[in-house]
Amino acid sequence: MNETPTRVYAEIDLDAVRENVRALRERAPRAELMAVVKSNAYGHGALECARAAQEAGAAWLGTATPEEALALRAAGIRGRIMCWLWTPGGPWREAVEADVDVAVSGMWALDEVRAAARAAGRTARIQLKADTGLGRNGCQPADWAELVGAAVAAQAEGTVRVTGVWSHFACADEPGHPSIQLQLTAFRDMLAYAEKEGVDPEVRHIANSPATLTLPESHFDLVRCGVAVYGLSPAPELGTPAQLGLRPAMTLRASLALVKTVPAGHGVSYGHHYVTDAETTLALIPAGYADGIPRHASGRGPVLVGGTVRHVAGRVAMDQFVVDLGADTARVGDEAVIFGDAERGEPTAEDWAQAADTIAYEIVTRIGGRVPRVYLGG
Repeated sequence: MNETPTRVYAEIDLDAVRENVRALRERAPRAELMAVVKSNAYGHGALECARAAQEAGAAWLGTATPEEALALRAAGIRGRIMCWLWTPGGPWREAVEADVDVAVSGMWALDEVRAAARAAGRTARIQLKADTGLGRNGCQPADWAELVGAAVAAQAEGTVRVTGVWSHFACADEPGHPSIQLQLTAFRDMLAYAEKEGVDPEVRHIANSPATLTLPESHFDLVRCGVAVYGLSPAPELGTPAQLGLRPAMTLRASLALVKTVPAGHGVSYGHHYVTDAETTLALIPAGYADGIPRHASGRGPVLVGGTVRHVAGRVAMDQFVVDLGADTARVGDEAVIFGDAERGEPTAEDWAQAADTIAYEIVTRIGGRVPRVYLGG
């Protein structure tokens, strides 16, 4: 097998990950940084990116599921790891034994982690999550006193230690949104109550990537950076990656599988939503929605071929799509850059997000498991 795949592959620049972590740490110099590596590090490779982030000074790693956290531990990743998306009957004991900090948003979770701690014969590290207005996970203010009281009692009996109090913004990617200050106020109030009742957390945190970049008052003891670690802007309104001092870590490359001349009036791909208006050259790119190329970007997604940005001609299929090269020519095996770094003149994940009416987070995270990752700077 060739060292570099020839169909399609995601090139991951770990030096970019390190540079982004350092840049984000400079944005929050008084706080520690958590590199969020959930969802296979937003499609970039959890283990490799976790190592790179730690090398650049990330003091914490964050995952959504306990399985993600346990996989990092099984691969030899040390240091602080937190996970926050639990369901009843989850691997609480395994997480406790692996020294993973676990989030607790309700009484059921506290009950399960206490039982796991007793079974493991060791103290569980827990972080209490407050719902300050996102309306997703987290404990509502009306239920906060009960949860805090029970957590303090569990800490007194030695089954848990409350290592953190945290929350999550709903609209930090929209600077000036009124919910931001409302959530900060609610977080400060719920934090103050917990501390008054005897909670002495190591870390207090609410800032995600956009808040890290734009809202210093939200930094507290720890900032949680996800998409920015991988060099993507959390929102176009905040600026491009370059304007934010970030560098995209993923470049999605493919080799042309076929180049051919077709006459005017020739339909292209399913449904013939694209029909050539003159004799032209078509190039076949061997990647499709099974690889994570969004079908919603049919007719719009940009691709760099031969130094020129083209667009998907017709529908994206499961395994392939077509671009129209017009009067230009290319050869089978020539490289197509589906997305990468605008500073190199390449289409970006944000360009694809706009073409598919979604966000750049989804574009990189959905790149499928059959797309090999090739690491630079490892």
